[in-house]
Amino acid sequence: MVTEKNNMHDVDTSMFFKWVFKAFVAVYLVTHTFDITMAVFDMAQHVVSGAAGVIGGSTEIDVAAALASMQDGLDAMEIPELLLLVMETSLVSLCMKIMSVLITVILYGRMIEIYLYCSVSPIPFATMTNREWGQIGNNYLKSLFAIGFQGFLIMICVGIYAVLVNNMIIADNLHSAIFSLAAYTVILCFSLFKSGALAKSIFSAH
Repeated sequence: MVTEKNNMHDVDTSMFFKWVFKAFVAVYLVTHTFDITMAVFDMAQHVVSGAAGVIGGSTEIDVAAALASMQDGLDAMEIPELLLLVMETSLVSLCMKIMSVLITVILYGRMIEIYLYCSVSPIPFATMTNREWGQIGNNYLKSLFAIGFQGFLIMICVGIYAVLVNNMIIADNLHSAIFSLAAYTVILCFSLFKSGALAKSIFSAH
């Protein structure tokens, strides 16, 4: 403001009121940073809780019912085909364990990212009233909304996965059923990986 007024040679009384107002807003934002940050995540939590109804059923498969429905198909198989089925099942089981670890890493990584965002929130909030540096605070606020609403996208991905798994017909072809389940889990893992970038693109955060 000093440089804009030609080093105070062009004094305008409005600049003092402007300075007081901007200082008040800056102090208020920094003082209530935690409240604003928590308000964003509370709103995102409300949206995520409302989206919980998307998951219409459980992704678990009743093993006893599945074995009963597959009994006829297993009886019709020869020994070589049964051995092949055992190898396929073992391979898919190993891949599913690896993907479950990756999904856990994604979910816990999001929680750690939320804590990191909250821990440095006073710094970007302090820049919001500055003309040159204000874009840092604006982008931080958009990133905050993005990471909050990423949980909503995760709920949608899990809901789609639940529908795909529950609609899978196991009794028709055991080989295709096993690899279909693995493919659905790969899609879920990939979708969860992309959920963060998608949320940031929606809120135009970078």
